[in-house]
Amino acid sequence: MYPTIQRDTGISLREVLTDSRIIGPQDIRVTSCCSDSRRCREGDLFVAQLGTQQDGHDFVTEAVKRGASAILAERYLPTEIPTCLVSDSREAYGRVCQALAGDPSQKTHVIGVTGTSGKTVTGLLITGILEEAGHRVGVISSLGYCDSVETARVTDRSPTQPELGTWLARMHANQCSHVVLEASSIALAQRRLSGIELDAACITNIRRDHLDFHGSVLNYRRAKTRLFEHVRPDGFAIVNADDPACRFFISKLKHPTLTVGLQGNAELSATILERHKSEQTFLINAGDEVIPVRTHMIGDQHVSHCLTAAAVGLVYDVDLPTIVRGLEKVSFVPGSLERIECGQPYGVFVDQARSPDNLAIALKALRKVKEGRLLCVFGAAGDRNQDTRPVMGRLVERYADLGILTTDGAGIEPPLSVIHDVLDGYDRPSRAHILPDRSKAICWALSEAQPGDTVLVAGQGKLKLKIDNGHSQHFSDRDIIQAWLRQISSSNQMTGIRAS
Repeated sequence: MYPTIQRDTGISLREVLTDSRIIGPQDIRVTSCCSDSRRCREGDLFVAQLGTQQDGHDFVTEAVKRGASAILAERYLPTEIPTCLVSDSREAYGRVCQALAGDPSQKTHVIGVTGTSGKTVTGLLITGILEEAGHRVGVISSLGYCDSVETARVTDRSPTQPELGTWLARMHANQCSHVVLEASSIALAQRRLSGIELDAACITNIRRDHLDFHGSVLNYRRAKTRLFEHVRPDGFAIVNADDPACRFFISKLKHPTLTVGLQGNAELSATILERHKSEQTFLINAGDEVIPVRTHMIGDQHVSHCLTAAAVGLVYDVDLPTIVRGLEKVSFVPGSLERIECGQPYGVFVDQARSPDNLAIALKALRKVKEGRLLCVFGAAGDRNQDTRPVMGRLVERYADLGILTTDGAGIEPPLSVIHDVLDGYDRPSRAHILPDRSKAICWALSEAQPGDTVLVAGQGKLKLKIDNGHSQHFSDRDIIQAWLRQISSSNQMTGIRAS
């Protein structure tokens, strides 16, 4: 999608990339650019990027054959067409894409949201508040892109530089006054946000994730804090004061910073009043003002996300009653402690937790509202950090009354090998119920649940699974759960009819 981005009037690379070195002419003027040599078109600026598996500099010859008019690269290449040399071609690529798009972030209020977990939820809560205040809002998140007129679904990956430029331009054209932009650590590490100016930077939390990509916790944290590099001089930051890693960076921030939290001293805080499986009520404390909020999403983490979103609203002069209406209208987010309700006498939740931190958050939240037992269906990822698998087993043994160990449907390792790693975290492995087939594991857990129990199905809610004939299909925890509950409900109704 959007392999190229273009602008009819063109841009000057000497003006956009002021720290670059141009070989050949005095300047290079381009109207379009592309980083995929296979899709390079006549007149494109070809950007040679160093990728995780391939080096774009190796494909310059192919790009030239396809009609590239100039090259943007990190080192000199023997080519007859003009070349622009930069220290980081990925960073330069983003700046060029934004310039070709007309630098839309300079004309709208862009709010960037990052964190190990809660980015999507927080972004939707911010959107709800701003829309409730009468603003037209564009959204770029893992759930999809919306320019206030059209919505597009996305894959699991972060948007590319051309996609960001194109969608921001569409949002500006559709008169969006604000844009909520979800930024992953990988997107930040790859400089995909380069050229984008932010009004605000929000960090929900910083824990451990994507170490297979970043290599270390330190690199991961550095990637997250790159979001602040994009905040314009008169912008602001919202930081979760409850999170130790976030607190560490507060003193280093150069922008005005507003802290939120449930614990300790935060400028915007909350007090929990009551909790149930289907809702929770809490007070937002903002200076001398206090106002109640009732949400259908539960858990301390959701309260923290609500505080972050409320802080953004307050900075934009949205009054507290409007903020509360915006928070309360977000009733659920797919895969974020999403409650599945089909009339069953027990609670069923789907959460996309695939890391120990996220799994612990979900389990702790449900333990606070459970009446009977807590059953957890979970599986460790077969394509990520092997060291986290025993930790997930340890968490489920500690916080759940019954753990049903299965696969998460991803990765290339044998499922039983992954399950064995998870069992290493159990003190008493015999307590784990093992069903490698994920569908059967989910259905078994639902059949075991009694009135008052709570079932958590943890893992990615929607995955591509490999099947025998080499093709793939989508697997949804949500669909499996709903189909089973409806079938049981229908069977119970038929039994009642026959009995009468």
